[in-house]
Amino acid sequence: MPLQVPPAPAPALRSVLTALGSPTAVREARTPSLRTAQGPATPELPLPVHVLDRITPEGVSATRLAGWRFLIRCGDRAVAAADTMLTPDGWAFSHFFEGPYITSTERALHQAEALQQTYQPRLLSLPGLYMLTLWLHGDCTADGTEGHPAATDLLVPLAPAPPGIAAHRPHLVAELLPVLTHRITPAPLLITPA
Repeated sequence: MPLQVPPAPAPALRSVLTALGSPTAVREARTPSLRTAQGPATPELPLPVHVLDRITPEGVSATRLAGWRFLIRCGDRAVAAADTMLTPDGWAFSHFFEGPYITSTERALHQAEALQQTYQPRLLSLPGLYMLTLWLHGDCTADGTEGHPAATDLLVPLAPAPPGIAAHRPHLVAELLPVLTHRITPAPLLITPA
């Protein structure tokens, strides 16, 4: 089934296009593959990036929109990504980057297209675990910038995933969040008598 990619804010896309057109921004980026790319580089597949700051004991997750990520395609493959962020003046280009999450995101999106249900793709970052997932939201009409993971949504951990969590294996939110809750929750301190 096709994915219903939410539209990115026009100023976010414009800021990435401006950065791609700036020799200084591309030259100073820590992305050798973008600097050496042959042919035009185009931003594609805008995904809202949500951050999961905490999971409550009841299993309700609190998320916040951190920005929009665009895969930068040159020829037949993505060579980098561009992140944007919301500033007091609106959406602005943040930075270019490359690394394993680029190919991992593409792979997870291809996997999602083969599923029997249509989803709205988003990215969900779990900074406490150094983990990034493709969040497949079941409500395709939802505003991609709002909400929290529903129990029936899917999370696909991107590689590299934390130890003990298989990358590229879709998990229902209702199954994965309880596992992550135990990993995020700090262990109680042991108090020893002095």
